[in-house]
Amino acid sequence: MRFARALGALGRLMIRVGVIILLLVVYQLWGTGIHTAEAQNRLRKQFEQEQQALADGGGSTASPSSTTDPTDPAGTPTTLPVKVQKDLSIRVPKPGDPIGIIDIPRISSNFVFVEGVELQYLSEGPGHYPGTPLPGQEGNAAIAGHRTTYKAPFNRIDELRPGDLIFITTLQGRFTYKVMGEPNPDDPTGPQIGHVIVNPTDVKVVSYQGRNELTLTACHPKYYATNRIVVHALLVGNPAPSVRGPAAHVTPTALAELDHGDPAQRVPAALWGLLAGVIWFVTWYVSQRLKGRDGSLARRSVRWLPYVVGIPLFAMALYASFEAFSKVLPGAF
Repeated sequence: MRFARALGALGRLMIRVGVIILLLVVYQLWGTGIHTAEAQNRLRKQFEQEQQALADGGGSTASPSSTTDPTDPAGTPTTLPVKVQKDLSIRVPKPGDPIGIIDIPRISSNFVFVEGVELQYLSEGPGHYPGTPLPGQEGNAAIAGHRTTYKAPFNRIDELRPGDLIFITTLQGRFTYKVMGEPNPDDPTGPQIGHVIVNPTDVKVVSYQGRNELTLTACHPKYYATNRIVVHALLVGNPAPSVRGPAAHVTPTALAELDHGDPAQRVPAALWGLLAGVIWFVTWYVSQRLKGRDGSLARRSVRWLPYVVGIPLFAMALYASFEAFSKVLPGAF
């Protein structure tokens, strides 16, 4: 009987642990979006305030001009819907600062992107590679983003096709990029595709190639960090003035999302997890005490009252534990 009881207790414990692990997976795939949504609202308001402040400052702008689309082999003149801010006093962004808005109609992606590609910044939205020019400026501007977590801004990046448009809005104006074609490795003689798959250490894809372009990177395949999926898009029209000078063509030492997590979050994750466990045990213990030995109907109805208080407290502590634990994990997807 003792062995049977011990075996039953072990089974129940394993079921509870399995449920916790399942909840962690659910949090990673969908719960992380709560943090990103809050960050996006804050960043969008901050960026709009900076736009308004710059407009109130009387910065001069250039009206849309007619030029030749460099991606159009026919050389068809195109009217560019771009207003370029010519105020050279635009600041160089600091890590975590909102830089602008990236809008990709083909995959319904519209996010504020920030400076930096560390995990703490990518959890708030797409991140701009430090050392590359700002979007809209001369050179290769590179942006990284998640595909499955934190609202997955680049979830459908593999669906982009040659010729698709990407719109970037910064404090210097609104810029249009057109996705470039890449050879299809599965069908070299067939139609081109809009992306290329590279190794995580292939930093050449974000280096200066002598053209004004935008490079998007994300982990590939989904749910793994084995490789990187890369999309190149060519700037339509003339670039805006640079605020970085010669440093605009510096190449990062590695592609984004290779971080091994934040070790400093291990203690908070453990403490919040321990608190969640204590709350659950106290709730169960009080419920058992209320049950009593006689097991009367009145006592059985009262024994559920501790759970009314305990479950919300347990959920909040577990959520805090998951949020800290997610920062310990590598930025794998």
